[in-house]
Amino acid sequence: MPFNGEKQYVGEDQPSDSDSSRFSESMASLSDYECSRQSFTSDSSSKSSSPASSPPRVVTFDEVMGAARNLENMTLVHEIAVNENFQLKQDALPENSLASRVKRIVHQAYWDVLESELNAEPPEYDHAIKLFEEIREILLSFLIPGSGNRLRNQICEVLDTDLIRQQAEHGAVDIQGLANYIISTMGKLCAPVRDDDVRKLKATGNIVELLRQIFHVLDLMNMDMANFLIRSFRPHFQRQLVDYERTKFQEILEETPSALDKTTKWIKDSVNEELLAVSETTLTPGAENSSKPSLSPTLVLNNSYLKLLQWDYQKKEFPETLITDEVRLQELKEKLNQLKIIACLSLITNNMLGAIIEGLPELADRLKRISAVLLEGMNKETFNLKEVLNSVGVQTCGEVNKTLIEKGLSTLNAEVQANLVGQFSSIEKEDNPIRSLIDKRIQLYLKNLLCLPSPQKCPPPMPGGLAVIQQELEVLGCQYANIVNLNKQVYGPFYANILRKLLFSEEAMGKADASSSAN
Repeated sequence: MPFNGEKQYVGEDQPSDSDSSRFSESMASLSDYECSRQSFTSDSSSKSSSPASSPPRVVTFDEVMGAARNLENMTLVHEIAVNENFQLKQDALPENSLASRVKRIVHQAYWDVLESELNAEPPEYDHAIKLFEEIREILLSFLIPGSGNRLRNQICEVLDTDLIRQQAEHGAVDIQGLANYIISTMGKLCAPVRDDDVRKLKATGNIVELLRQIFHVLDLMNMDMANFLIRSFRPHFQRQLVDYERTKFQEILEETPSALDKTTKWIKDSVNEELLAVSETTLTPGAENSSKPSLSPTLVLNNSYLKLLQWDYQKKEFPETLITDEVRLQELKEKLNQLKIIACLSLITNNMLGAIIEGLPELADRLKRISAVLLEGMNKETFNLKEVLNSVGVQTCGEVNKTLIEKGLSTLNAEVQANLVGQFSSIEKEDNPIRSLIDKRIQLYLKNLLCLPSPQKCPPPMPGGLAVIQQELEVLGCQYANIVNLNKQVYGPFYANILRKLLFSEEAMGKADASSSAN
């Protein structure tokens, strides 16, 4: 059965569809101050758009713990807002673990004691009454404050522990009747997914086992309620996410001034790489150029984001401002690595067997599926990429030969097959020319994606050689752009401060010197 009409849990503050759509669209664009050079060089920013960290000081243990709690809360709200599939689940201990065995023994001992008390002459009801009191509180917790007064009063009246205790003293307590009322009430309050569980309770004959199963179903109903509230509040979290995360992170920064150190290094590395690239392309032999190359803050920041898809998540420290999306970015990196190898294999196959497989889209799809299946789990340490690539080559030759035989054509000779398998195996090396080419084209596509205001509606053109992974790359690109654009919205003011110091500090000092000289 539904939660007495789920609408009453939502309330009047529930956002409309238009609010949610506005949030989604806002993720795809940067505000003006994040893109303009003026924002990075101006010193007249407001507090909300230009947060400042506290000066260096001694940080107490309580402040560190407070910052940790802020980070935990911020991470949870972020996960609820951006992950539509987020839900709470019951912890399940490993079946044969020590903790699992201890829990099972202790629980069994408790219910054995209860059974012995109820079977005694005369029966002892102390433990049973405590269970009914706990059940009453759980059932009342499912009711909305200020509503359901009739049912609330009924629950309190039927499960009145003082009355039950008096009945027990006179041997007039009806344990089975109380259990039947509890089951009936659970049926009114549970979610539809629990209807079968509640129905099974009615078929349980042993009163102790019945009480045990009632608590089990109540635990499931508690989890259902928590997940229902998460779904209800998600649109509200989405509306408030940018301001909430920015405020929370500012609190963390005030409590731990070093909370941007890793982020600063992450951006500084990109600044140094861009300066080196600009210097190499602009300086000519013998020419003197004492001026510092000018870099676009947006370009530097976008290149910093691109590095996250090539990040060593096991060894390198992750930027603090992206902690909430670290797992998502790592998953995207792993998926991108697989797509990169599939594109390399397709390019080699087309170059070597293009004339043979041309006009056979079914064969191309079959070869792609084989590659995808064999490359599953390629990011695990135990994965032998060279061995798998060799297997892909052998199976590719087999599929091509099978198709050629079906069409009455000659199969591939041994030399061509050996050459194909060898080229597949060579992709294992990161400096392989084909692998480097595909990587550059993927990076170009993603770089262009980040420059667009709304990549979901109008993605950039797909570079050559990536047609085989176009659909998957476009989906991955949209997920990546959503993460990046939301992160820019939340932490743009912090990035602006960092980039101002890294890129324009010398320029600003020069302007100040010139102004004082003029006076």
